[in-house]
Amino acid sequence: MSESTSRTPAVLMLADGTVWHGKAAGKIGTTTGEICFNTGMTGYQEIFTDPSYFGQILVTTNVHIGNYGTKKTEVESDDMKIAGLICKTFNVSYSRAQADTDIQTYFNTEGVVGISDVDTREIVRHIRDKGAMNAIISSEITDLEELKKRLDAVPSMDGLELSSLVTTQEPYFIGDESTAKYRVATLDFGVKKAILNNFAKRGCFVKVFPAKTPFAEIAAWNPDGFFLSNGPGDPGAMDYAVETVKEILKTGKPTFGICLGHQLLARALDVPTYKMHNGHRGINHPVLNVVTGRCEVTSQNHGFGVDPKVVRAKAATIDITHINLNDDTIEGIKVKGKPAFSVQYHPEASPGPHDAQYLFDDFVQLMN
Repeated sequence: MSESTSRTPAVLMLADGTVWHGKAAGKIGTTTGEICFNTGMTGYQEIFTDPSYFGQILVTTNVHIGNYGTKKTEVESDDMKIAGLICKTFNVSYSRAQADTDIQTYFNTEGVVGISDVDTREIVRHIRDKGAMNAIISSEITDLEELKKRLDAVPSMDGLELSSLVTTQEPYFIGDESTAKYRVATLDFGVKKAILNNFAKRGCFVKVFPAKTPFAEIAAWNPDGFFLSNGPGDPGAMDYAVETVKEILKTGKPTFGICLGHQLLARALDVPTYKMHNGHRGINHPVLNVVTGRCEVTSQNHGFGVDPKVVRAKAATIDITHINLNDDTIEGIKVKGKPAFSVQYHPEASPGPHDAQYLFDDFVQLMN
């Protein structure tokens, strides 16, 4: 960290008026977004570049961030997607020989503002009690009234459509068309590279479509299956995507959704979604596979969920396949009579455990 940055004070303010003072981390500046926390002990760079975090200020519960540096290949999108970072220790020095650069250089290059040297345990406990809310970080403004004025102007995540801001602008391909056995059409609502690579490793040729691509254009490619990706924002503000999913279901072709894709599949089945108190974010969330009876340790990143009462009331058309063991939220569904299923968590495990990677195999088997 440069000498000027290391001495620069920074301020964190939440929408309820709570304030913490710390030191600047990353770019000197001001940033706003919805505050959330991730309990993962590793994989910070993959988390920073996950498009599902777009518009969010991230609190890391792990004390040391930056201790193993950063590497160009350990990313889930082309740039950092978090709106800002809150951490206890911003480790500029690192010990991994394979790393390309230190975290301060990385944040400066990406233009991301952060704050360190704050009590992240206290902040997380506050969010757990009060719920997710907007926040502002500044290392250039110390006037609390001015910070509050700027924070009050930030829109709520509830009702915010963000996928169109992170989706690809043009279709692109992943995999080897000459050797691939299956063609998978992916709707990019904020897809992670690791998900696409999991398809390619299983003999799939993937075409990634922008989020608002008309169904007719997707179907014209004649895919063997459809994938509904993860992404940021409120699924309740994505009627355009819900209508596309309804058209996909009419084809009777295999369909697989992850995270936001899970929520959109549910909405296409007339199941409402809701904003959670503080969401699930981390790489150690226990989920019961109802089909096998086994527990899976999963990687999660979501602030919205599907209505459990409505899902259970639709037992004639929807099977519940996975349940969160911490709070009984719905983590997986399957459409009865159709080769369509989804999960709320991230089986690509980037970062995280590999317990759920069988879901990619299940999807491929449906296309077989």
